[in-house]
Amino acid sequence: MAAFLQWRKFVFFDKDTVKDPVDNGKDFVLPKGISACDSGRGHISGPWENYREDIWLLTRSLQLTSFQAYKLRVTHLYQLKQHSILVSVGQDEHGINPLVKVWNLDKRDSGNPLCTRIFPAIPGNKPTEVSCLSVHENLNFMAIGFTDGSVVLTKGDITRDRHSKILTLHEGTCPVTGLAFRQVAKVTHLFVATLEKVHCYTLSIKEYPKIELDTHGCALQCSSLADPSQDSQFIVAGDECVYLYQPDERGPCFAFDGHKLLAHWHRGYLFLLIRDVKSPNNSTYSGGLFPSDKQLLTIYDLDNKFIAYSASFDDVIDVVAEWGSFYILTRDGKMFVLQEKDTQTKLEMLFKKNLFVMAINLAKSQHLDSDGLSEIFRQYGDHLYLKGDHDGAIQQYIRTIGKLEPSYVIRKFLDAQRIHNLTAYLQALHRQSLANADHTTLLLNCYTKLKDSSKLEEFIKSSESEVHFDVEIAIKVLRQAGYHSHAVFLAEKHMHHEWYLKIQLEDLKNYQEGLRYIGRLSFEQAESNMKRYGKTLMHHVPEGTTLLLKGLCTNYKPSGDITEKDSLDMSRANSEEFIPIFANNPRELKAFLEHMIKVDPSSPQGVYDTLLELRLQDWAHEQDPERKKVLQGEAVFLLRSDNTVFDKALVLCQMHNFKEGVLYLYEKGKLYQQIMHYHMQNEEYGKVVEACKHYGAQEGCLWEQALGYFARKEEDCKAYISEVLHHIDQNNLMPPLLVVQTLAHNSTATLSVIKDYLINKLQRESQQIEDDERKIRQYREETAHLRSEIQELKMSAKIFQKTKCNMCNSPLELPSVHFLCSHSFHQHCFESYAESEAECPTCTPENRKVMDMLRAQDQKRDLHDHFNRQLRGSNDGFSVVADYFGRGVFNKLTLVTDPPGSKTIGSLDVNLQRDVLIHTKRNS
Repeated sequence: MAAFLQWRKFVFFDKDTVKDPVDNGKDFVLPKGISACDSGRGHISGPWENYREDIWLLTRSLQLTSFQAYKLRVTHLYQLKQHSILVSVGQDEHGINPLVKVWNLDKRDSGNPLCTRIFPAIPGNKPTEVSCLSVHENLNFMAIGFTDGSVVLTKGDITRDRHSKILTLHEGTCPVTGLAFRQVAKVTHLFVATLEKVHCYTLSIKEYPKIELDTHGCALQCSSLADPSQDSQFIVAGDECVYLYQPDERGPCFAFDGHKLLAHWHRGYLFLLIRDVKSPNNSTYSGGLFPSDKQLLTIYDLDNKFIAYSASFDDVIDVVAEWGSFYILTRDGKMFVLQEKDTQTKLEMLFKKNLFVMAINLAKSQHLDSDGLSEIFRQYGDHLYLKGDHDGAIQQYIRTIGKLEPSYVIRKFLDAQRIHNLTAYLQALHRQSLANADHTTLLLNCYTKLKDSSKLEEFIKSSESEVHFDVEIAIKVLRQAGYHSHAVFLAEKHMHHEWYLKIQLEDLKNYQEGLRYIGRLSFEQAESNMKRYGKTLMHHVPEGTTLLLKGLCTNYKPSGDITEKDSLDMSRANSEEFIPIFANNPRELKAFLEHMIKVDPSSPQGVYDTLLELRLQDWAHEQDPERKKVLQGEAVFLLRSDNTVFDKALVLCQMHNFKEGVLYLYEKGKLYQQIMHYHMQNEEYGKVVEACKHYGAQEGCLWEQALGYFARKEEDCKAYISEVLHHIDQNNLMPPLLVVQTLAHNSTATLSVIKDYLINKLQRESQQIEDDERKIRQYREETAHLRSEIQELKMSAKIFQKTKCNMCNSPLELPSVHFLCSHSFHQHCFESYAESEAECPTCTPENRKVMDMLRAQDQKRDLHDHFNRQLRGSNDGFSVVADYFGRGVFNKLTLVTDPPGSKTIGSLDVNLQRDVLIHTKRNS
């Protein structure tokens, strides 16, 4: 129970007298003798004493109109707030016969509001007076209270007789003093207050169940229904207390002493009108307002527990809320207006009295925006800070987060003695996810300064959904402060792999853990981190690092659960890129490279080149002959795999003086002269001769170079010179004069060395000369014989004495055909077999061969490139030139098939060529 004296009193309303709009200098006066009034939909309505049968309507512009509602008098009015509907109770005839009339103020009937319904207000058959009236805003319920304790409920459309039903809802012995409908969601309740009791009916249930809420009631006009801010509770004002009721129970109660004359609830305020304690206490159940009674009007804010206004008035009839203000109507016809001060003015009044808590509550109830509330919290925090209440101040500053710049608060608490308050503020800032990197850094520094490990762990070990800070900044600060375990925890939890590895490997020197962590990452992350930390890991954990690199470059699978399942892949890294990691670990490098070429024969070229270099190094440093032979075989095997780069491999073999590799590569590259020169440099005479034997067919100059090599040697090399000369002689590789000139440089080479060579050469030359002379004589004899035959054909007649046909071998008969080649044919045989009238069918095949040969020679005459190649590549150039002379390269031959009249070019004319051709065929 809240005591009245404990509530602070303010003046949040400005009181003023309503002025006449016609004459601004005078007060506005209503007709005297008002008996009832109500407001809504922009009107204030009521009857007055002199014209009790009329209802007057007052508009906002203070224009007063009236119409006759009853023949005798109007007793009660109820103006709906959401509809232009006015319900009145009055009498048209003498006696106890109250009538209810429903008026539609928007429609007119002869200039007056339209009356849509009239029905008698009598509970059953008992005539009794109406004491109170209430209408539901949905126009489906109307409740009428009577002095005999009865309540009549009209259910249905209250504006029509046809669609409504009237029933007696409540019966009792005490007059009904208050009625109120409560609508929450789809549930409708009706509160009924009498002088002795308070009841509640549930109208949304068919049986209309009733609950008795209290055993004491109130006087007329001393009950009201609160708005939703007070949960739509029913307010009953007794002489000692004001009670609030829920539909099923009594709620809170406030000890407001004094005889209550009026109780209203308007826009969040409770209006109570009580008799002044200095006035005589004369009243009846109806409130009995007597002239000269002093009344005290008090406006309460039940939410914030203060009095918003209090003033004394004379003979108040009612308090109504309309046009954004509150109007007080007195019996003498005066109107007073109470205009509420704006929220900012109220707050400033509270600030002057340092009533910040009350200001906050007021701002919330007035639905002040967050910016306005934040400013109140700031001022409250500043007030507490100046008083030295730093704990209370920081709590207010925390409530400004999101509106007030954090630096405003942080600067106030940077003192070391206030670090606890600063920590609390920074924690709240992070909880609301409004902290930046600097705030995170400052908070972590506060934890470390306080050495509060529990708070630090609580901060960093929050669940994933509650992380309100920049994780990377937190890791940096923790690492700098030396809290490596906390930094590692954050990095691992939030998958900051680079920071985790940096701390483990650079700060904690935990290389094994770093290697294990890399093995749990996805392929891309593992690859990049191995490139960054590979050398360090190889230096400290070479075996594990090598094993991880083998997997990374072949068939990598993360070993842990850091990566999502969808990111698992079968990627392979480029093994060549990791070779520099093994700079100081040749043994691990060799194992790595051998694993790569075994698992993946298509490894990059650098893998094979590096492995070859390692194997050659091992071969060069090995002292054990058997082991050296094995290493030699391994190196040669790698060279034979055709995966090494020729130039690089050759340089490596030459650097390590690896003879077998050098010779293999020379042979592979067809560098036969280099092979022989290699043997010459090592003075391996037998190998020089063997090289000439093996590769002399591909490159004939090797024998010449070998002869020159042995000729420059002053040692006794007669056996080798003889063997070389033998091959030169057999293949006619050098002219004898050049051989003699070459051997002339050797002082040990005597004539005996070349004797056999020269004798054989001269003998073959002599034999060749004899063969040539014999052929010359033969060709001359044949030529002379041909010339004589040609001359004979030209100069003497030819006698044809053939008796048989050369085609059918039958005796010749006229007509017949004879050719100079001595072949004769029947004409019909000739015509059947001859291809041309000018050619002998028997000689045609042979003649065609000769002609084809001549054409071939003529075509080959223009093959200059082919001639030059043969001339350069032949050991005997003269023979090549002679051969081309014989083909007629240097002559233009005119064939017998040339058209008549063509010019004769060359030494043979057309007739001579034909005679030669005929003679050749005939002799054949």
